[in-house]
Amino acid sequence: MRRVRREPGNPMTVFIQSAKQPLFHTLTSNHAAMVMEGNNFPVSSSAPPELEANQERLYQDILTFLTNHCVPYAVSGAFALQQHTGVHRPAKDLDVFLTSESASHALELLSQNGYLCEVCDPVWLAKVHRDDYFVDFITGMSNAALTVTDSWITRARPALILGLPTRILAPEELLASKLFVVRRERFDGADIAHIIYATGGRLDWDRILELAGIHWEMLLWALVLFRYIYPGQAQFVPMLIWTQLMNRLMFRLLNPDPADRFRGSLVDDNMFAIDVNEWGLDDLLSQYRSTRANKIHWTPAPVEAEKGAA
Repeated sequence: MRRVRREPGNPMTVFIQSAKQPLFHTLTSNHAAMVMEGNNFPVSSSAPPELEANQERLYQDILTFLTNHCVPYAVSGAFALQQHTGVHRPAKDLDVFLTSESASHALELLSQNGYLCEVCDPVWLAKVHRDDYFVDFITGMSNAALTVTDSWITRARPALILGLPTRILAPEELLASKLFVVRRERFDGADIAHIIYATGGRLDWDRILELAGIHWEMLLWALVLFRYIYPGQAQFVPMLIWTQLMNRLMFRLLNPDPADRFRGSLVDDNMFAIDVNEWGLDDLLSQYRSTRANKIHWTPAPVEAEKGAA
């Protein structure tokens, strides 16, 4: 890697990395070496979630059902986070990621087998209920900025969840799924930081850039937060990634476009409602959601609808 070193008093340093430089950086810290040897995560006092017997049985039954009916899926949420970071947290539900097509098919099969199903939002969320517990079927982000595709599922990793052999989201997709979870009432920036830290940065960064796409600034924001939280481990993010994203930002700053549209509603439609409703700024959220091509398509049968109403 070639560097243009910073001169005294010059606040800017430009890093240039050769195209021949491997994207996966060499890890030198003790923590990174530990991660490379296996899933020996930093010791944590967090404990596995305590599930009620009926809750755990529902989760197991749904996973077994999807597997037996060859429905492609990947487990996410608290269970995937634990597998990739060693951090346990309470599990109020089971998050299952599927494509919209697979979710629609699964809902039809499950409803035919006595499960109470509902589509909460065709853009991204459906639920399967039994007793007081439920499983979330997630097909993308609620703002429609990111959509689960077949590649999310094929890249999933084998894992043992609740005693069952299954698959979890790869860490790259898990990280991407949290880029827009930055609302006032919930913020997943800590999860992203923990994924990078616990893996020692041994991630497919090209894939992460691909997933972020035009929303690369959300990724840069998350990485700057990681750098703030773990200043001694900033090298877990390859210098090439820092360079690419910072160069993009610098180009945008040096070449502002007044026609660039307001994007606040994609981040938090409640916190930026005044911008849209009173100041007349763009409502990209509504546009993204209305133009999403693949949505969950499933209509409950009359009997199912009556059960849901009850």
